Amino acid sequence: MFDRYLINQLLIKQYAMNTVTNTRSMKLVMSLSSLYSQLIKKLDLRLSIHGISFTEYLVLSNLDSAPNKTMRRIDLAESIGLTASGVTRMLAPMEKIHLVQKEKNPRDARVSLVKLSDAGEQIYRDASISFQESAEQLIQPLNDKQLDQLLRLVELV
Repeated sequence: MFDRYLINQLLIKQYAMNTVTNTRSMKLVMSLSSLYSQLIKKLDLRLSIHGISFTEYLVLSNLDSAPNKTMRRIDLAESIGLTASGVTRMLAPMEKIHLVQKEKNPRDARVSLVKLSDAGEQIYRDASISFQESAEQLIQPLNDKQLDQLLRLVELV
């Protein structure tokens, strides 16, 4: 009976320790989620003067950095964290307003390519100025040491 009591006490302590750990990790994830939502709202608002959202800015940025400013849709989807169908739905209105254009893959007709248009490149350049200003405002409360530390921590996750 004594052994059963000790085992129960050990299990209760282990559960309590795991609960504390889980609570801290859950609080961190919830805080990061809240921060992400706030950042996206502020960036969306700032980028709206250029007629694009933050996610559309990510599309333009990825295409601008790609060789020949062209990417496979599936690779673009992966780089911005969307599904293939999600990126296709996002690109349709961007194609209509000529920010991006479809291209055929000369090696494989089944592969769908998307290219940054000249108009899309100009919008991206203009929006990058607004993005930079917003980023500076968002990190203003942090000193250089804190910013470096935050960058190192984010890179760990």
